[in-house]
Amino acid sequence: MTETRTLSTAITGRYLAEPASQASGVDAPLLVGFHGYGQSAERLLQELRRIPGAAGWALVAVQALHRFYNTKTQEVVGSWMTNLDREQAIEDNLAYVDRVVAELRTDRRDSKLVFAGFSQGACMAWRAAAHCKPCHGLIVLGGDLPLDVAEAPALDLPPILIGRGERDTFYTAPQLAKDLAALEVLGLQAEVIRFDGGHEWAPDFLGAAGHFLEGIQG
Repeated sequence: MTETRTLSTAITGRYLAEPASQASGVDAPLLVGFHGYGQSAERLLQELRRIPGAAGWALVAVQALHRFYNTKTQEVVGSWMTNLDREQAIEDNLAYVDRVVAELRTDRRDSKLVFAGFSQGACMAWRAAAHCKPCHGLIVLGGDLPLDVAEAPALDLPPILIGRGERDTFYTAPQLAKDLAALEVLGLQAEVIRFDGGHEWAPDFLGAAGHFLEGIQG
């Protein structure tokens, strides 16, 4: 009889960190983001820079541990997980995020922290916000609320901004409605931005994200 066995092994992750250009390094709040499936940290960092007021934040884009080549462009891209050994992958990813945040906070323990995620990275942002404390805000775009977060006991989440393009075929209107209903059951509310666009960082959402960050920053 075939047995499935797992073991832990070391793997090196990478993240891009860009200091705030309009605030003192140790005082700047942290915006830590997770890219979508088949994307890269470099791609995400470009989008985070477009958020109005982002210059006042230290921007961090975390690269998924599971890398592969985009067969069309040969660019190295990543995926956060598949359905194979999914629960273990979630644990591995959260341990990875813990280490990234701990390193970032070495010299800025009192800095505010907001997580952001796009598409598959939205699930990572939900998990990170529920897991890493203290967390002061959560921005998710084009990605659903994962069941492992929605069903977590004593779920504690910061203020939430959810974005969806009206023509997004990946994150559908019924899925958004399902996510909002799940949050309501948990006694949580989110600010929702619906914009004219698809599966993308659209200008209307970027503006809303900037306003959201301004409120967090105080």
